[in-house]
Amino acid sequence: MERILYAGDSTVAFNKIHTYPQTGMSQALPLYLKDNIQVISFAKNGRSTRSFIAEGRLAAIEKELKKGDYLFVQFGHNDSKADEARHTDPDTDFKENLRMFAETAKACGAKAVFITPIARRLFDENGTFKPGSHGAYPRAMKEAAKEAGVPVVDLTTVTEQYLAQVGELWSRPLFVWPKDNTHLKYEGAVMMAGFLAEGLRALGEPYSSLLAEEKEEQ
Repeated sequence: MERILYAGDSTVAFNKIHTYPQTGMSQALPLYLKDNIQVISFAKNGRSTRSFIAEGRLAAIEKELKKGDYLFVQFGHNDSKADEARHTDPDTDFKENLRMFAETAKACGAKAVFITPIARRLFDENGTFKPGSHGAYPRAMKEAAKEAGVPVVDLTTVTEQYLAQVGELWSRPLFVWPKDNTHLKYEGAVMMAGFLAEGLRALGEPYSSLLAEEKEEQ
């Protein structure tokens, strides 16, 4: 059985009933994968690359990673937070932290994939989508991926384009709206995981081989 170990924040995390209806992408991703692919979520609400590593979560992944595994790394929502425990500079320690994920995967014989953060659902008073809520972090992640020789799926661009297209009203059911515009409901997690699946397919082998057939016979 092939395995995906998934590191990230609340947009990725596997939720229990106490956070319902919040749903993370790690819960929805198996819908797009072959039956013999296992997803193990290490994601935790509120974590940045700094706090994730400081709390020993990357070390826990390292103990679990095996040759042939995949390590999905999706951060950016919380690295911009002002508190010392989470904040990173996009061009220095954010990149360095991402490099640690890539090096961990390589040392264990696993394949890392960087995934830029999904867009926040932000619209102005006229209902026009407001891009760029993650600042320089998506760009920095793509640069870090290139430097580390790791493939990257740019969910930021894809999800910004999607939210701008569907608009303020029709994007509400995807998020825990009106409570907030960051966390996903089940429908949103399925949609975002679908975009990730498209990105994996575009990467080609071996990443595309994780995915179920696009259409099955009835």
